[in-house]
Amino acid sequence: KARELGLRMDLTLGSGWPYGGPQVPINQAAGRLRVERVKVALKAELVTLPSITAGEKLLAAFLVSPREEAMAPGGSRELTEMSDGAVRLPPGVEGPVEVLFFIASRTGMQVKRPSIGAEGFVLDHLDRAAVDDYLKDVGDRLMKAFGSNPPYAIFCDSLEVYNSDWTGDFLEEFQRRRGYDLKPYLPALVTGAGSKTSAVRHDRGLTLTELLNERFLSPMRDWSHRNRTLFRIQDYGVPAAALSSNAYADLPEGEGAQWKTLSATRWASSASHLYGRAVTSSETWTWLHSPSFRATPLDMKAEADLHFLQGVNQLIGHGWPYTAEGVEYPGWRFYAAGAFNEKNPWWIAMPDVSRYLQRVSFILRQGRPANDVAIYLPNDDAWARFTNGNANMIEALREIVGPNVIPRMIEAGYNFDLFDDSSFKQTGRVENGTLLLAENRYKVVILPNVGTMPLETLRSLEDFARGSGVLIAAKRTPLEAPGFWATQANHSEMSELSRRIFEGPSALGRFLPDEIEQLSAELKKRLQPDVALSPAAPEIGFIHRTTSDAEIYFLVNTANAPRKTTAAFRVAELEPEWWDPMTGGVQSAPVVERGPHHVSVTLDLQPYESRVLVFSRQPRQSQQRSSEPVPQRREADLSTGWQVRFGEAGAPVRMEALRSWTDDENRRYYSGLAVYEKTFSLPAEFLDESLRVTLDFGDGRPLAPPPGRLRANGMQAWFEGPVREAAVVTVNGRRAGSVWRPPYSIDLTGLMRRGENKLRIVVGNTAINYMAGHAAPDYRLLNLRYGERFQPQDMDALQPVASGLFGPIRLIAVSK
Repeated sequence: KARELGLRMDLTLGSGWPYGGPQVPINQAAGRLRVERVKVALKAELVTLPSITAGEKLLAAFLVSPREEAMAPGGSRELTEMSDGAVRLPPGVEGPVEVLFFIASRTGMQVKRPSIGAEGFVLDHLDRAAVDDYLKDVGDRLMKAFGSNPPYAIFCDSLEVYNSDWTGDFLEEFQRRRGYDLKPYLPALVTGAGSKTSAVRHDRGLTLTELLNERFLSPMRDWSHRNRTLFRIQDYGVPAAALSSNAYADLPEGEGAQWKTLSATRWASSASHLYGRAVTSSETWTWLHSPSFRATPLDMKAEADLHFLQGVNQLIGHGWPYTAEGVEYPGWRFYAAGAFNEKNPWWIAMPDVSRYLQRVSFILRQGRPANDVAIYLPNDDAWARFTNGNANMIEALREIVGPNVIPRMIEAGYNFDLFDDSSFKQTGRVENGTLLLAENRYKVVILPNVGTMPLETLRSLEDFARGSGVLIAAKRTPLEAPGFWATQANHSEMSELSRRIFEGPSALGRFLPDEIEQLSAELKKRLQPDVALSPAAPEIGFIHRTTSDAEIYFLVNTANAPRKTTAAFRVAELEPEWWDPMTGGVQSAPVVERGPHHVSVTLDLQPYESRVLVFSRQPRQSQQRSSEPVPQRREADLSTGWQVRFGEAGAPVRMEALRSWTDDENRRYYSGLAVYEKTFSLPAEFLDESLRVTLDFGDGRPLAPPPGRLRANGMQAWFEGPVREAAVVTVNGRRAGSVWRPPYSIDLTGLMRRGENKLRIVVGNTAINYMAGHAAPDYRLLNLRYGERFQPQDMDALQPVASGLFGPIRLIAVSK
């Protein structure tokens, strides 16, 4: 059916997420290391063993005490005398002490949001036999339905296997890979093991990542390729995926619109750049403007642009439900997302919204990324922070990198990719003061709060700095080598190498103890910004791609208010053009200043507005002379005297002054379309061929987010436009386009005629007004039968939303 409709189809192996279901037995369910802590009573000799259930195995018991002199190094002693359901304590132990029981267990996690009949355990992603069985029982059977037409890609949703940090043969695999027995050091994962605590935790974390790579990601990729399809995955979270784990992904995918943080979206785009993947997709609109059906086209654009700013060039809309026949309007409500379907009246503008998203996705696939900065991810420090039940790599890295480095760098005019040691080994080299990762060239490397890293990596970065590359350590410098087997000599060598790079008058690198105050200035001193804004406008973001004959910049005002500034782009001998992602039109961009290494243009961006600026080799445009005529401007007010019809069968209503539909009690809960019509006589001077004529709907106003709403249930555009929420404009029977985002205006040049003109504007609001006037669905019987599988978001206090045209509506003619 997808082929028949010209659609692409990806296949998820199962229902809901993570992978799992009724085919997964308990002994192949996601594993965890369960720890039972038992306080020992005074003078006790025996401690009862904990209950061991199906799928579990007792690994060891340890006596722990704050009095380390009574124990082995690290304050613990293994207890081995077990019989009759109890463990015997050694003589002479004095409190306070505890016994820690370590049990190879299961998380018990069930598949999230499964369809009926697909309930069951989440798969153990660290068990190769479990993965192979799942691919046989689920994957192979699903693929049979496709016959000779395989899906475009196999999809694996978020790695949210909560608390997963163990598998049945973990002790054996640890011994084989790390060269020592983890069992005596198990208390290090809970209370500590003296000076070796961080090293043991590091080695355990590294082993978890290796097992995920080898036992889940690699088999998934190979199975997909055998079935003549690609592997698309959101490769972060738990189990402990590293950035370099994306080496096994054909289509790395992110999620999250936080463009100035270490986000999963930037994680995915960086992986695409490092491993030569042309497409980066992102789960988009997941929690957009709750509740369901409240999201608007402007909300969609505002979030999509934040994904584009992080290097995404394929949006995966998440998500909206199909609705069975006979279900009351507006249909089934997905708990987590906006509803982008024909049940929402603003759907009339969706073709234009989609064309915008399509154009930007296309332009961001041209050439290759042109990011200046490579941010090193300190995986070794992150692994060392793993504790029992907490093995999330990207979360640990966020804590280490902190909240300051990325925004300071972006606001200084630079963009970046992330990399780690494995991706550097796989794709990287240093060449003449440049760090090369695949085809990407970086002049700056930042070590953000790095304490531990491999010696060979730092030696390579020393060569990078010696060749005039900019190497910056923020907050601290690396002083230790990673892992259990790192010797004092290794640490001393690392410390000496770090001092040689970052200390003294002849230091090759630069150490910044306070990245908040120092990073921006240091970057600008060492490398001209890619985009320098004057005055500063931190809400304006950019992404830069380069081709053999052009430099492409996608620019976004992420603020809910206008921003005007001058932008100096680090290009030379190139001419700029504005490529309009809304219409596909191209026009020359006036140059404010031209230097030997930059070209400056004015950025005058409306709230949430985005533009594409392309620099290429073309004949230079002549500068405008001061003696040329002052631009003309003519206006005609069309705000009054409209005939408005609500719905197909509605009788026309005369609306002398534009107002919200909700002002009329009988339309307070109306969701749908309204047709505004007006006939007017156009003054002859508006038809001058030197003029550009637009229909302007007004400016709108920014909204202040209520306290606590900035991070609650996703994002929204904090802006109230003069069109609520979308309008399609027709002039004299010809479609001019749609209006749904700032600037709220539309070009009518060439559509007007002398004398009488007929203007028709179809306006659609959201389905919220109807929902606010009707009882919410009663899910009690559904929940009694199937359990509470979701909770509707923010549906308990729905209120009708202002709708329609608010004006003023003006016809404006200005010189072209």
